[in-house]
Amino acid sequence: MLTGRLCWVPLLLALGVGSGSGGGGGGSRQRRLLAAKVNKHKPWIETSYHGVITENNDTVILDPPLVALDKDAPVPFAGEICAFKIHGQELPFEAVVLNKTSGEGRLRAKSPIDCELQKEYTFIIQAYDCGAGPRETAWKKSHKAVVHIQVKDVNEFAPAFKEPAYRAVVTEGKIYDSILQVEAVDEDCSPQYSQICNYEIVTTDVPFAIDRNGNIRNTEKLSYDKQHQYEILVTAYDCGQKPAAQDTLVQVDVKPVCKPGWQDWTKRIEYQPGSGSVPLFPDIHLETCDGAVSSIQITTELQTNYIGKGCDRETYSEKSLQKLCGASSGIIDLLPSPSAATNWTAGLLVDSSEMIFKFDGRQGAKIPDGVVPKNLTDQFTITMWMKHGPSPGLRAEKETILCNSDKTEMNRHHYALYVHNCRLVFLLRKDFDQADTFRPAEFHWKLDQICDKEWHYYVINVEFPVVTLYMDGATYEPYLVTNDWPIHPSHIAMQLTVGACWQGGEVTKPRFAQFFHGSLASLTIRPGKMDSQKVISCLQACKEGLDINSLESLGQGIKYHFNPSQSVLVMEGDDIGNINHALQKVSYINSRQFPTAGVRRLKVSSKVQCFGEDVCISIPDVDAYVMVLQAIEPQITLRGTDRFWRPAAQFESARGVILFPDIKIVSTIAKAEAPGDLKTTAPRSAVLEEMLHNLDFCDILVLGGDLDPRQECLELNHSELHQRHLDATNSTAGYSIYGVGSMSRYEQVLHHIRYRNWRPAALEARRFRIKCSELNGRYTSNEFNVEVGVLHEVRVSDKEHVSHLIVQPPFLQSVHHPESQSSIQRSSVVPSIATVVIIISVCMLVFVVAMGVYRVRIAHQHFTQEAEAAKEAEMDWDDSALTITVNPMEKHGAPGRGDEETEEEEEEVEEDVSSGSSDSDDSDEEEEEEGVGRGRRGQSGARQAQLEWDDSTLPY
Repeated sequence: MLTGRLCWVPLLLALGVGSGSGGGGGGSRQRRLLAAKVNKHKPWIETSYHGVITENNDTVILDPPLVALDKDAPVPFAGEICAFKIHGQELPFEAVVLNKTSGEGRLRAKSPIDCELQKEYTFIIQAYDCGAGPRETAWKKSHKAVVHIQVKDVNEFAPAFKEPAYRAVVTEGKIYDSILQVEAVDEDCSPQYSQICNYEIVTTDVPFAIDRNGNIRNTEKLSYDKQHQYEILVTAYDCGQKPAAQDTLVQVDVKPVCKPGWQDWTKRIEYQPGSGSVPLFPDIHLETCDGAVSSIQITTELQTNYIGKGCDRETYSEKSLQKLCGASSGIIDLLPSPSAATNWTAGLLVDSSEMIFKFDGRQGAKIPDGVVPKNLTDQFTITMWMKHGPSPGLRAEKETILCNSDKTEMNRHHYALYVHNCRLVFLLRKDFDQADTFRPAEFHWKLDQICDKEWHYYVINVEFPVVTLYMDGATYEPYLVTNDWPIHPSHIAMQLTVGACWQGGEVTKPRFAQFFHGSLASLTIRPGKMDSQKVISCLQACKEGLDINSLESLGQGIKYHFNPSQSVLVMEGDDIGNINHALQKVSYINSRQFPTAGVRRLKVSSKVQCFGEDVCISIPDVDAYVMVLQAIEPQITLRGTDRFWRPAAQFESARGVILFPDIKIVSTIAKAEAPGDLKTTAPRSAVLEEMLHNLDFCDILVLGGDLDPRQECLELNHSELHQRHLDATNSTAGYSIYGVGSMSRYEQVLHHIRYRNWRPAALEARRFRIKCSELNGRYTSNEFNVEVGVLHEVRVSDKEHVSHLIVQPPFLQSVHHPESQSSIQRSSVVPSIATVVIIISVCMLVFVVAMGVYRVRIAHQHFTQEAEAAKEAEMDWDDSALTITVNPMEKHGAPGRGDEETEEEEEEVEEDVSSGSSDSDDSDEEEEEEGVGRGRRGQSGARQAQLEWDDSTLPY
């Protein structure tokens, strides 16, 4: 080798590798050129290697062996292998070169390898040659090769049981397939040494056997009298036949025959409305005859499918419920409660308390024109509650829920919702437009709930051409969609029907067809808008269900789950004490203020699991019921001023007359008061207790004929409604305010109802009636009547010597009009509805000539003082609270005194005429009309004897 290397020295010198040749920079460049010419090739190794190493050993057996080749061989350095390098972090391996010339290497472990820590390794290795010379660093490296090493396991660990001891309870006289299962594990890494291949009972002469999976069974029937408990030792073997380091103890307890079941529960549970959450089984506990169980699952079910629409829900009108749940406006109720305005449901069978309409296959209802728009657009929503069973007959016919068809001549169905063979089908035939093509027309859903005779809530959201069905809050896409041609336009009117489809053409006589069999409620349609998932969930929500009084007190290890309607509660645990405590916390709750009275059935079923068995004991079901008592019916009372008068000018004003300025809505319930002495047998007296609840509408009816829109109306600012979340409808028959709201809200709105009349001259009085309701008419108030009268001005000439005065408590105004010296006119405001009419026949002019001068001077001075005082005061009258009491019998009882008063009044008027003749123009007349009413209070005792004033309520 030395000779060979020396031979290369002249060659290197010839190439100019000598020291100092060409300067420092040039020599370095020449050396790089020389290295490139000598070391032309990179080393070569295999692309992948597979190796095996036994744990606790350092030798890796590779396949193929680790060998690197270089095409530059036998050139020294360039053709030799100097190193193998491993790429990776903290790998416990290293590669060494055994022979540089042959390129042979070896892979070995730097530290002991543990299979339990890591079963295999994968890393990258590369080979490096020796470059162009001994001092060269420009080694060339091979491509990267993948090395995968698997660690071979050694059976160094023995099996160990997961539990130091096991215990099971069996009932005497039974043969069990499996009493319990023991389980051991092995920490070795390989399947051969880590798997448990066999179990063995070490204890001899015991009536038990064990299989390869660790299941222990009894080989004969056990007797409690013979032996109460068995203790056996069990060992395990891995697949290398290494036994467990320590045997485990298994205790089997034998118990006598037991009849387990729930104890200390009451079959009837009474629920008083408004009681909140009431525990169902406060003292219940499970009797298992002292047997231990592994887990218990309890299912408590509240069966309410026969109550209303599946459970106790709010019975407000569908419009009110939609608004309570936050739905958008514009809903049209197709099955409203029968009334004068919605009379198309009057002939249907109905449960008025729940607003459920029953269809027996022989009736349908026509929706009047104008209730639903003819064009529903491409976006609308249909909602309904439906209870339907299998269709009668061998070949089921279509059962129409909603149908819009031709009224005459033809028999085209424009849109319809029907049931056919337990499939819900929605038909929507679009009108013809510019594109005369096939379009989606029929949407089919096949659901078991359609014919299960239970209540379900259906929402059909249409966003053409997509139609989505929501049933009980879950989304269902149609399984079949069929196309059809659009309907060509025509001038034929359409008829919308419920419960059947109208067949107006192609028959001898138009009639209903395709009748529905079942029950419907809350059938609505909302053109132009769709319901959200949140609104749908709110509309179907139950107001009654199961509850848990205190979730924190359930205890550890208790799992529970409610269904969406809270009618089913499932609880599971592994401790009987905790399960008993949890079931004692289960309660019934009904959040309705006036729930539906009646029975709610309860069923408690139990599933108990013992060690090694699916079900070890059978526990009988608990059958009980909740009796919801009848709520005390509230007495809704409307009270306030039922009769009053207002001047005609107020009727004509823009503000009109407030009809119910002081109306109060009060609701009371009668509660029996227990006697103080328990020994007495006297009947308990009823005590009225005021309560608060909602109202859903108040109707104001016009009595004595409808309103004439040309001259009168009822008014209410919409802002008063909107800020209280209420709605209203107005007609000539009256005013209707509706929406779920508190009694105070309705009071505030009613305080702003105004009546206006532009021609009150011919009006004597107007009468109105108001009535309010809760729960869609379930509870109604008294009928409160209000009469408002008009105060008119009537002028009477003195030639007739008659003055008419009609007594009116809230308002009275007198007017004095001076005219000429030879005539005197007196006027007063005369109410139209007089309680007492007194005709005063005085006006005899006696002693006018003899006493005239003296009387005129005195009267003129007195009147002038009164007029000046009235002008200074200029008080504004609140005539709504003014009370005037008139005793019309005083003059009839004392005629002499009446004559004297008449003389004084005549003389005062005469002097007033003589002194004021120079300024008897129209402006003076208006000033006197304003002042006389106020100055009349300061007149003589004769006038005070006629009128008695109650000025305690006058504001100054």
